[in-house]
Amino acid sequence: MSKILIRGARVLGGEAQDVLIDGETIAGVGTDLPAGDATVVEAEGRILLPGLVDLHTHLREPGREDSETVLTGTRAAASGGFTAVFAMANTFPVADTAGVVEQVYRLGQEHGYCDVQPIGAVTVGLEGRKLAELGAMHESAAGVTVFSDDGKCVDDAVIMRRALEYVKAFGGVVAQHAQEPRLTEGAQMNEGVVSAELGLGGWPAVAEESIIARDVLLAEHVGSRVHICHLSTAGSVEIVRWAKSRGIDVTAEVTPHHLLLTDELVRSYNPVYKVNPPLRTERDVMALREALADGTIDIVATDHAPHPHEDKDCEWAAAAMGMVGLETALSVVQHTMVDTGLLDWAGVADRMSFAPARIGRATGHGRPVSAGEPANLTLVDPAYRGAVDPAGFASRSRNTPYEGRELPGRVTHTFLRGRATLMDGKLA
Repeated sequence: MSKILIRGARVLGGEAQDVLIDGETIAGVGTDLPAGDATVVEAEGRILLPGLVDLHTHLREPGREDSETVLTGTRAAASGGFTAVFAMANTFPVADTAGVVEQVYRLGQEHGYCDVQPIGAVTVGLEGRKLAELGAMHESAAGVTVFSDDGKCVDDAVIMRRALEYVKAFGGVVAQHAQEPRLTEGAQMNEGVVSAELGLGGWPAVAEESIIARDVLLAEHVGSRVHICHLSTAGSVEIVRWAKSRGIDVTAEVTPHHLLLTDELVRSYNPVYKVNPPLRTERDVMALREALADGTIDIVATDHAPHPHEDKDCEWAAAAMGMVGLETALSVVQHTMVDTGLLDWAGVADRMSFAPARIGRATGHGRPVSAGEPANLTLVDPAYRGAVDPAGFASRSRNTPYEGRELPGRVTHTFLRGRATLMDGKLA
């Protein structure tokens, strides 16, 4: 196996150190390490992080390969510094059986740009009426530990309770898409001043907050784990903060786009800004940033949602909801959290690697940058500034809300168990 010496990187934003990779593991961390026969990566001024882990990715395969495939999605992940992603279950067919999750898992192993951990559906066909094969998916080769009907809410309280009880037996977690469906019928954007002025159907914050309140109480009653997907409102933050103060086993995620963008952008009627949950207000954005900084929100997750051109290049009402995010996530987090002083790079490592790996039980990921650990690593140039150009994306889709926007930071290298999947900004 080859050796790689990363020379002079600031590990988690600290003092410059050398990191020696030997095969699949980190062989040493220190100063003035001898290069010997190792390939040297000069990393002065760059930040070395543990490989990023995304708990919320849509890879679309099987069934919507026109939007994304496991190959293109994992290439996009490697470009963004991710060494592991969790693939959501809303595929065609739905990942609600051991057979489908094993297919996705093996495709990830075959392509090798990052580890792919399938997320199993909570209910059969995402229909919310009958529990899917949770135990069989967990016992399969994929070893599923996270279950979600993301894209739809498990709105039936009895079904949600049963799911929480079932996954408790093997330490699993239910990841809830918090959206009360009756309160969001016909909704096109955040309910508020802008929706009233534009005449678009409003999506009230309470539709998210009421489900979160119910589910943290169910998790407390059952004694199980619940994870809140793409939390987006200030009120949701307060509910999660209250639940944690009671000792309820709840975790929550925020997307990069909800840390930066607001519903004011919908005035353009550009469908690239149409997303589920919708972009909220500036007040919500500030509350989300503060909650991520103080740990109320545990992680950043991309909710990478690729769509083909024709599903976004149309009138607002007909457009699909979602944005791609794997290749811009770290830059947005640097812009909103690091450059504002809300998080340091060690905090970024926690929110984008350590914590998501812990929540999802991603073995070998989210580990310290120290000798003997798996060499899953990301090297970032924080001084870089550049406009986002989707033409250069590895993803099959281009529906980014950041096209032309200048963002800081660039992932230059990604290492998956010692193998460079991204080298000098180019996919291996």
